Amino acid sequence: MADPNRGLDPQGYIAREGSLGRIEEPFRPVVAAARDRLLDVFGARLSGAYLYGSVPRGTARPGRSDLDLLLVLRAAPTEADRADARMLDAALDKEFAQVAGVGTLVFGRQRLLSEAETYDMGWFVACLCTPLLGEDLAEYLPRYRPTSLLARETNGDLAARLPRWREQCAAARTDDERRALQRRLARHLVRTAFTLVMPRWNGWTSDLQEMAAVFGEYHGDTEWAGRVREAAGAAHEPTGEAAALSTYTEELGPWLAGEYARVHGIKGAEGVTWGGSER
Repeated sequence: MADPNRGLDPQGYIAREGSLGRIEEPFRPVVAAARDRLLDVFGARLSGAYLYGSVPRGTARPGRSDLDLLLVLRAAPTEADRADARMLDAALDKEFAQVAGVGTLVFGRQRLLSEAETYDMGWFVACLCTPLLGEDLAEYLPRYRPTSLLARETNGDLAARLPRWREQCAAARTDDERRALQRRLARHLVRTAFTLVMPRWNGWTSDLQEMAAVFGEYHGDTEWAGRVREAAGAAHEPTGEAAALSTYTEELGPWLAGEYARVHGIKGAEGVTWGGSER
């Protein structure tokens, strides 16, 4: 059922989505294991940890959905820290069949609270992440409305991503690699399409189908609404077809990048820098 408040609280700010109480029974053991092992592996280095994505939203599908984690370290992460996170991801993925993969982002506390990240990773932590362990940085971050500034700083970097996407598509050799890449690129494109119109719609959702529908409310008389709906479907059921990937990098992606620059501007164009985080 669609949210009548469009993801906003009574004051018009984006409400934090997800909670530990929404985690469905099949995923509780893997979340409990992740929490315990994070403490074992990172110990005093860990400032806090979060869940994000479908698991804390209560929409995860056993055997189909990922477990997504974000770690906040007291100091800037090292390569050893990232290697520890990858080993933890692999161990959890191997042990728990109810998740289709485990992915962990690792950041330093100072960076997440920096001015440069206020409307990107700061917003992500404050609105889209569910506290799992330790300190909650949302206490130090502003509240957010669905503005053009937020749209630009979260998704206004699509043009800069396209060359790397093309390289990744060319390097993908197996069906599994192409399906994983299609899923990731499709999700990013749908979110970009949604945030293109987000300030006009004046709300927030993380549901890809609803994102595509909202985009269609403003671009329903163009071919792009259909392209975005198709991408939303592929994000859930990727085919891994090379032709589909080509449409993302050569057609839908460039069009969205151009519209974004026209409507919201380019990420970092007003002095805000970006660290290149993949979510």
